[in-house]
Amino acid sequence: MRALIVDDERLARKELTNLLSTHENIEVVGEALNVEDAKEKIEQLQPDVIFLDIQMPEKTGFDLLEELDHVPLVVFITAYDEFAIQAFQVNALDYLLKPIEPARLAETLVKLERKMEELKKEQTQEAGGPTKKLTLHDQVFVKDGDRCWFVKLSSVRLFESDGNYIKVYFDNNKPMIHKSLNALDERLDEKSFFRASRKHIINLSWVESIEPWFNGGLVVTLKGGDRIEVSRRQAARFKDLMSL
Repeated sequence: MRALIVDDERLARKELTNLLSTHENIEVVGEALNVEDAKEKIEQLQPDVIFLDIQMPEKTGFDLLEELDHVPLVVFITAYDEFAIQAFQVNALDYLLKPIEPARLAETLVKLERKMEELKKEQTQEAGGPTKKLTLHDQVFVKDGDRCWFVKLSSVRLFESDGNYIKVYFDNNKPMIHKSLNALDERLDEKSFFRASRKHIINLSWVESIEPWFNGGLVVTLKGGDRIEVSRRQAARFKDLMSL
């Protein structure tokens, strides 16, 4: 596994690097001291996992995750246990409290190995070569106010435009992210996500039923009951895509 350490404290980075050096299954490929540095290193080094400090000057670890299109596996590093638990409704892989205990780190690395194996199996099931588009197997970071989630895109059934924001539908949650639907549409794999209209992008794996609608349009019902109108302009393409 290729790891990037993101922490503004030099001694903290050095300590974690030393601890990880005793484990053969992980390689520290770089260090970053702030959010901007981390964004460049992630793009350049393509790590499998980032060990990410939550509280850093100017921008936090949360800010970094909000600015990434593709989020690697993340292990949070924090000196504030209560803060971490409060901020995240845990879909993150793990937390490490400072000072990091070697035994606790070893447990985290076992979790990482298992998760990497799961991801490899999922990737081998995908046809075609590698792509930078976001697929159902990718996870995204969603922050709305004080609440944060790591969400696998296979769990997101619908994206809905709301002014300058997008409402993200997964489970019983509908958080808002500051992004345009057009920008998101360009990042999503067209085999898995469909631009139903000016306001909606749907996850095709969540489609439960399709019925004709006014003026040559369609209405799609998603698992869970959401009903989305497919515009007349998009209806023909949708029919071809779903082999109707």
